[in-house]
Amino acid sequence: MMTSTASTTSRSPTIELVRQALHWLDQIPYTLIAVPPRIALATVFWNSAMAHLANWNSTLYLFQTDYSLPFLPPLPAAYIAVAIEVVTPVLLVLGLLTRPAVLVLLGMTSVIEVFVYPQAWPTHIQWVAMLLVLLARGPGKLSIDWLVRRRALGDV
Repeated sequence: MMTSTASTTSRSPTIELVRQALHWLDQIPYTLIAVPPRIALATVFWNSAMAHLANWNSTLYLFQTDYSLPFLPPLPAAYIAVAIEVVTPVLLVLGLLTRPAVLVLLGMTSVIEVFVYPQAWPTHIQWVAMLLVLLARGPGKLSIDWLVRRRALGDV
């Protein structure tokens, strides 16, 4: 008959393999984890900006009809949205002012979800998940933010 201490000290090869795999995954540096969301989000918003800029008349029409907001007239809304879509992707890729850029994109995503495309929540929740990771943990070491913080604050 096997005792409880004997059963806990001997691990099956499968359990040991799972344990080692989890340990290996736990060692992946956050810096590597932060890069894909930065690039993915930058791509989404940059592509939207390029589509809006490609045909400004069509963009204005969309802001008058489909993108109509109850709190902002169409013309300023279009300029603000496209400006956000042009500037924040650059900031994300560079890792510059990442957390403020993320806050702006969280606000924009919320407006899109509530007032423009509420049925697109599965996509928006993916954006929000990536944005929240970047807000909470920052852009990682492959960023201008990290260099500035290291130099200015002497931490990291």
